[in-house]
Amino acid sequence: MTTDAVAALTTEREANHDPEAMRKVMNRLKRAEGQLRALIESMGPESNCKDVVTQLSAVSKALDRAGFMIIANALQSCSTEDAAGNTGSHDGMTQDDIEKLFLTLA
Repeated sequence: MTTDAVAALTTEREANHDPEAMRKVMNRLKRAEGQLRALIESMGPESNCKDVVTQLSAVSKALDRAGFMIIANALQSCSTEDAAGNTGSHDGMTQDDIEKLFLTLA
C-alpha cells in the first residue's frame, strides 16, 4: 500500500478513530518506510548480511507494531460502543473480523 493510499484511508476513517492513535500509527508507518528506503538504497555487492537482516527485522517489527496499534484502536472503539449500548458491527468489523486481523499479525 502506498503512502498516499494509507493517508487516504486514514483521512476516511479519522472520524471513527482516535486521532492521536492514528497519528502514532502514521508516524510508525513513515518510520518503517524510511528504514526500508534506506535499506534498499544501501543494498549492493558490499552489503553486510548481518546489517541487512537487522534492518529488515526493524522494518518488520515497525509494521507489526503499526498493525497491532490499529487493532488495539478497533478493540477500544468496540468496547466504547458496547458500553454505550451500540452492539452492531464496529467500523464495519465484527469481533471475529478483528480476531482474524490480530491473528494475521501474530
